[in-house]
Amino acid sequence: MFAIIKKELKSYFYSPIGYVFIGLFLIMFSIFFYTDVVQYGSTNFEYIFYSGATILTFIVPILTMRTIAEERKSGTEQLLLTAPISITKVVLGKFIAATLIVVITLLCTFMYFAILSFFGKPHLITALITMLGFLLLAISYISFGILASSITENQIIAGVITIGFFILTWFLPNFSEIFTNFSLINMFSKFPNGQINIADTVTFVTFTIACILLTIIFMQRRKSVR
Repeated sequence: MFAIIKKELKSYFYSPIGYVFIGLFLIMFSIFFYTDVVQYGSTNFEYIFYSGATILTFIVPILTMRTIAEERKSGTEQLLLTAPISITKVVLGKFIAATLIVVITLLCTFMYFAILSFFGKPHLITALITMLGFLLLAISYISFGILASSITENQIIAGVITIGFFILTWFLPNFSEIFTNFSLINMFSKFPNGQINIADTVTFVTFTIACILLTIIFMQRRKSVR
């Protein structure tokens, strides 16, 4: 699995993908840092993430839409399916590599915390809880993005499916309160308040595992067909 992780990380940094993701992420966070924190004279680091959570909807597909779709289009998927490494390790390797890109980017946001610490005393525990919730949201998005990439060989279609699903989860609560617990954004919104909600955390993890398992199942079926 380490070989897959290494291969995927190289593909991110040997191409513009990784740099585009990190660049867009930090540019948007810088804008939110100014509009949501600096303009209000606040030292609440977690405020950035309220707005920042929405940008994941549009930039996570940059990481995930090519993960499997590109393999299929270029014909290298056959090599993966027939390789001695298990499909489970292949999927987990791709998932971990994309997650590491998010973690690296997330660590960069500590520069905003350092700036706020110079002018005041931002609450470190709340900041860490917020970042935990943000990471849980990110891995949920990544797992679904990889799932979407596994069902098509067209990267654009995979990206559109991913973005469409994320936007749908935004608006589900507007149709009925029953869907409130299915909105990933709503679940994340509790973390910037410094609260770790066990039910929401379990939901994030369960959703992530379910998407990974479905991806493995889809690829196993393709392998058996071949």
